[in-house]
Amino acid sequence: MPSTDVIVVGAGLAGLVAATELTDAGRRVVIVEQEPEQSLGGQAFWSFGGLFFVDSPEQRRMGVRDSHALALADWMGTAAFDRPEDHWPRRWAEAYVDFAAGEKRAWLHAMGMRWFPVVGWAERGGYGAIGHGNSVPRFHVTWGTGPGVLEPFVRRAREAQAKGLLSFAFRHRVDGLLVENGSVVGVHGARLADDSMERGKPSSREVTGDFELRAQAVIVASGGIGGNHELVRKNWPERLGPPPLHMLCGVPAHVDGRMLGISEAAGARQINRDRMWHYVEGIENWNPIWPMHAIRILPGPSSLWFDARGNRLPGPLWPGFDTMGTLEHLRGTGFDYSWFILDQQIIRREFALSGSEQNPDLTGKSWRQVAKRAVGKQAPAPVEAFKRNGRDFIVRDNLEDLVVGMNALAGSQLLDVAHLREEIEARDRQFDNPFAKDSQVMAIDNARRYRGDRLVRVAKPHRILDPVNGPLIAVRLHLLTRKSLGGLETDLQARVLGHDGQPLRGLYAVGEAAGFGGGGLHGYRALEGSFLGGCLFSGRMAGRAAAATVA
Repeated sequence: MPSTDVIVVGAGLAGLVAATELTDAGRRVVIVEQEPEQSLGGQAFWSFGGLFFVDSPEQRRMGVRDSHALALADWMGTAAFDRPEDHWPRRWAEAYVDFAAGEKRAWLHAMGMRWFPVVGWAERGGYGAIGHGNSVPRFHVTWGTGPGVLEPFVRRAREAQAKGLLSFAFRHRVDGLLVENGSVVGVHGARLADDSMERGKPSSREVTGDFELRAQAVIVASGGIGGNHELVRKNWPERLGPPPLHMLCGVPAHVDGRMLGISEAAGARQINRDRMWHYVEGIENWNPIWPMHAIRILPGPSSLWFDARGNRLPGPLWPGFDTMGTLEHLRGTGFDYSWFILDQQIIRREFALSGSEQNPDLTGKSWRQVAKRAVGKQAPAPVEAFKRNGRDFIVRDNLEDLVVGMNALAGSQLLDVAHLREEIEARDRQFDNPFAKDSQVMAIDNARRYRGDRLVRVAKPHRILDPVNGPLIAVRLHLLTRKSLGGLETDLQARVLGHDGQPLRGLYAVGEAAGFGGGGLHGYRALEGSFLGGCLFSGRMAGRAAAATVA
C-alpha cells in the first residue's frame, strides 16, 4: 500500500502551512483534498486578508500605541474563557498573542508578504476597559487580500512538489482514519470524479473508486462547519436564542465539517462545538458563486441600525463594535433580518465588502485603483454594483419613499415612517454642536481621532436627512454563517487529544478544525484578523512538531 511520512487532510491555508513546514524539514507529505485543484487554498482565497498584529510598524506609523500586555488583556476579556475544557484554548491564546506580538510579521514579511498601510479597527467593543473589543486598531489588510496571504505557501508547496517532497491527491475524499494499536496510521476514502467546475462552486460527489494511504502522522486541516447549515443548527448555542430559519452562507458548500465527526469516530475529542462566529451584516450576493452566497458588509460606525420593527439597536451594538452581542440581541427580536439606514456620504466612505473578489484594487495590488476610493461621490465599484443590483438595497430620495420600499421588500408593514423619522432626526440634532449625549455619535467622534479612520474610513459627521448628503439608502441584513470557534482539542504541539486527555498518537489538527488551536483559542468572541492568523500559527506549530516526531 502507498505510504508517506505525513498526510495532510485539506489543501487550505492551514494545511499548506503545515505541509510546507514539513517539507522544509525534508519530510515527505501528501495533501489529500476532496475538491479539484482549482480550489487550492480553500476558504482563505476568498478572504479579505486581514491579519492581527501587535505593535507593528504599520500601527506605529498611524500613531497607534499597542503592546503585548494590552493585546493579551483585550484577547482574554473578549474570549471570556470559563470552562474546564478551556485549559488548552487558553494556552493557545497566550501563545498566539506572543506570536502576533513577536515573530509573526517578520516571518511573513521574509516570504514577501506586505500590508496596506492603514490599519483597520474591527470589533471595537464599547462595554468598558475590561471585556470585549480591540482597544486599538489591529486589523492589517494583506496587500493582495486572501490570495496574497496564500501566495507564499502555494509557492513553497509547488517548490516542494518539484523536489518530490510533496504531492497532491485532489478529488480524494477521506471517509475514515486508519487506527492500529491506538495510533492513527493513515486514511481511507473515495476517489471522486474529475470536475472542472470553477473555484468555489459545488463540485461533483460522484465516486469512481476508493483509496487507502498510510503515514507516520495525519494532520487534519479540513476546516469547520459553516457550509453545513444542518450542523450549524444542531450545534447552535442556547445563549444566542433560536437559530434563524433563514441563513445565508459565507463559505463554499464543501466546508461541511465531515472530518470532525470522522476524527471523533477514531477517538478524538471535540470541544466547544457551541462556540461559533457568524455575521449579522450579510447581504445576498447578486452574482453568487456558491449556494446561498452571502457577502458581509464591513461597515464604518455611522450607519443607523434598526431591527425588523424599526427599533434602533442599543449601544454599543453599532456597526463594527460587537458581532456576537449584536447577533444575540437580534435573535431576541423574533426576526431573521435587520436594517441599516444611511446615505450616500456614508456608503461612499464607510462601506467595504468582505472578500478578495469584492476588492479588485487591493487583490490586484493596484495603488492607482485604491486611490480612486478617496475621490468622487461614488463608493467603490463593487459597492455601487450591490447598491444597483442587490435585492437587499433600497435607494430613495426621501424617507417616506424609503420606508415604503423597505416594507415592500420585507413583505410587511412593520416599519412606521414617523417613528423612524423621530429616531433619525434626534440623532441628526446631535451634530448641531461639538457635544453629544448619543453614545454612537460619541463613538464616531472617538473613531475620527484615529488618523486612519479620519482619512479613509469614517465619514465626516453630518445629518443623514439633509438632501445634500443623499440619496437615502436602506440595506436589509441577514445572518451569514462563517466560522467554527470550537473544534478538535489539541495540546501546544497540535496533537489531537482523546477523551482521556492524552494525545491520540499520530493525529494532529490545525486551523478551523482545531478551533484555530487547542479546540477554541478565541473563546466566545474573536478580535478579527485572527482567523487566517490562527491557520498560519497552528499550521506552523503542527508542521514543526510533526517534523520532529516522524523519522
